[in-house]
Amino acid sequence: MASPALTTIRSNCRKVMCIGRNYADHVKELNNQRPKQPFFFLKPPSSILLPTEGPVLRPAGVNLHFEIELGLVIGKRVQNLDTEDDAEIGQYIDSYLLAIDMTGRNVQEEAKKKGLPWSIAKGFDTFLPISGPIGKDVIKDPHNVEIYLKVNGEVKQQDSTDLMLFRIPRQLSDISKVMTLEKGDVVLTGTPKGVGSVVTGDVMECGLRVDGKEIEEARMRVEVKDKGGPYSFGET
Repeated sequence: MASPALTTIRSNCRKVMCIGRNYADHVKELNNQRPKQPFFFLKPPSSILLPTEGPVLRPAGVNLHFEIELGLVIGKRVQNLDTEDDAEIGQYIDSYLLAIDMTGRNVQEEAKKKGLPWSIAKGFDTFLPISGPIGKDVIKDPHNVEIYLKVNGEVKQQDSTDLMLFRIPRQLSDISKVMTLEKGDVVLTGTPKGVGSVVTGDVMECGLRVDGKEIEEARMRVEVKDKGGPYSFGET
């Protein structure tokens, strides 16, 4: 059974904001352009998958990719913030999460080519496994955390959050000038290089280290299975 704290995070979350293209090597691996300012999109709270709730479900016809990310749980309203000072953001953060931003890569690529939104690619049920929460007393500096993800025991992603192109104060500032962040909202801070596909039967394991120490609250193990049902991806 998932912890009451994680269940509360999901029930209190109105929106999940995701920072895209925030690690240089990840931008290169997908042949994207490096952004001049933070670039963000939304995932629905209904995509959140708590530990012990079961597998990530791959819809028919979807090339399913993993993207490991450090997440923030907003602790109080953020509106029109204008800072790049790390010392100012602690008051707005309640806690941290580890999250896997599951993505229908072929769905996303088609949307990008046709100038369409990415919502379908990012928003399927089970497309946001999370673990935590991780207290601010554990993560004292969110820009000095190692996050990693393995598939079937093989390391696929492993990097430090100090490689972010845009640090968290800039992320929260730019988001909050467009839409207010409310208490309970979640912000995903971007994924490092190494994203790739998973198929039915694969097992993802991920975690987070602070000063080389494994943080137990962040450990996550998630299987991948076929979703079944009436949906099958087709060209728009």
